[in-house]
Order: sequence, then C-alpha cells, then structure tokens
Amino acid sequence: MQPLYRVGTRASKLARLQTQIVVDRLKAQIPGVQLEEVAVTTGGDKIVDRPIAELGFRGVFVKELEDALLRGEVDFVVHSLKDVPTDVPDGLCIAAVLDREDPRDILATKTGKAFKDLPPNAVVATSSRRRAAQLKELRSDISFIDIRGNIETRLRKLDEGYCDGTLLAHAGLLRLGLLDRISQVFEPEELTPAAGQGALAIECRANDAELLQMLEKISDKKVSQEIECERSFLAQLGGGCSVPIGALARVNDDNITLTGCIAALDGSAVFRTTHSGLAAQAKEIGEQLAFKMMENGARSTIEDLRLSIPNKISPP
Repeated sequence: MQPLYRVGTRASKLARLQTQIVVDRLKAQIPGVQLEEVAVTTGGDKIVDRPIAELGFRGVFVKELEDALLRGEVDFVVHSLKDVPTDVPDGLCIAAVLDREDPRDILATKTGKAFKDLPPNAVVATSSRRRAAQLKELRSDISFIDIRGNIETRLRKLDEGYCDGTLLAHAGLLRLGLLDRISQVFEPEELTPAAGQGALAIECRANDAELLQMLEKISDKKVSQEIECERSFLAQLGGGCSVPIGALARVNDDNITLTGCIAALDGSAVFRTTHSGLAAQAKEIGEQLAFKMMENGARSTIEDLRLSIPNKISPP
C-alpha cells in the first residue's frame, strides 16, 4: 500500500482548486497514491484590515504552511509561486513547479472600461505596489487604494462601489472561471507581471528523498527554467523588500528571454529591459539582467526605495 501524504493548502477557493490540480496530476502519474488535504490559515488570510506591506513578517501567505512542514504536520504544500519569497527556509525546498497559466495582470471594472478609458481621477484598488507603480507611469491622475481579501471578495467590493476598478492576476480568474469579469488584460510591456505569477509551486522538506522523487515526476521543465530565471533576477535585486519588481521569462526551444521591470513607487521612473540566452543558463540570465539594469540607471531607484520602505514582505 502507498503511504499517506498530507498536502497543506490555504483555505481559499482558489488555493484549493490549485491544490486539486496537483493532487490530480499526482494521481495520474502514481496510481494508488494516497493524499489527504490539510487546510492551513496563513497570516495574510488572518489579518485583512491592514495593507500587506505593513504586516512586517516574511512570506505572509506561506509562513504558516512552511511552519507546518517543519513541524511535520504536513508532508508537502502547494503555493501560488508568486507568493513564495526567494529565501526558502533551511530544511525546505521547492520540489516542483507546474501548471503555469497566463501570467499577465488584468483590470476588472464596473463599467467594462479599459484603463485608458477610466474617468479622470478614477480610483483603482490593488494590494500590489508593483502594479500601482507601473500603472502610475501611464496615468498619473489615477488614485490607487489598498484592497484585501480573496478574488471573490475583491470583485464584490468593486461591485459595491469601493473602487472604479481592481487589478488581479489573470491566472486566478482563469482557474475560477471568472473570465467574464475581465475588462482588460495588460501586456507585459505595459505592466510586467510578478516573478512566478501564474505558476504553482510544491514545497517539501529537503531531506525527504522519496517524496522529492515522486514530486519531480510532475514538475514542468520549461516552467522550471522560466521560474529559475525570474527568481534569480528578483533575488539579485534584493526582492525581499517591498520594491516594485516585475519579471517574466519565456522559453522558446533552447532559448530564454527575460523581461525585467523596476519601478519607483510614484511612477516617476520605470525601467524595463529584456535579456536573452540559453534556457540551460536560466539562473545566470536572471542575474545578468539584474546587473544590466542596475548599471543602466535603476541602481539609484532601488537604493532610494530600500532607504524609504521598511524591509517588509509584500506580495508582488
């Protein structure tokens, strides 16, 4: 008989849908595997009355899941990869990445209008400094306000008049079947996504060799290379602080192209550059682009942000 594996997940509808994707994939690859879902409430889910950047602790949507892993209460956990900091705790590792949906960002509005057609001084809600910083460059009249809660809660707040529009990840709406709520899909050249956006990550204990071998069977090599490239770019820039950084890598045959973006919070400076190379050197490509952007003008923006923003984790 196969051993029973306990799978940690956040309790939201989207998180459970994503966990079910992983469960189904494992069952298809390993007939007879036994899996039990364990819901864990994270700090980011508990505290919903403050902006995420003010919570002041690492990985607001992953810490409790990682703690459950380290205590042995679950055997592996499923994350939205964009929520996972680049500094994985000692004793843990990312065992697999898979199922990357469309990584772009979207706008949902009450009227169905695109961003450029919103009325003057419209109010757009987002918990992401990355999204707000990049879009301020396009329209300085827009006011950006914080919003908390899952996708359904944010859409309900929009419908109730909390804001004129809200910004979300396309992948989440795809998985929830809410494509009819999308007013605009932003291309990466105008709003560069968060590193890892749209992909799922499986994290487990680094010394669990048998489980690691099992999880590797469902990992996607192409997605793994894209994620490695994006996260190395983020890590090189010190993405653990609330600096608005975007990164999107695309693998084509044996090559990879990375688009990176660094933005000042007020939108006064937005640096966006691409860099290409061999997909087998994904990590190096990410590091090279980070150095390239720092040397080409982004260094002062990064340094100013580090001085002015508390070193608190903010989901991108």
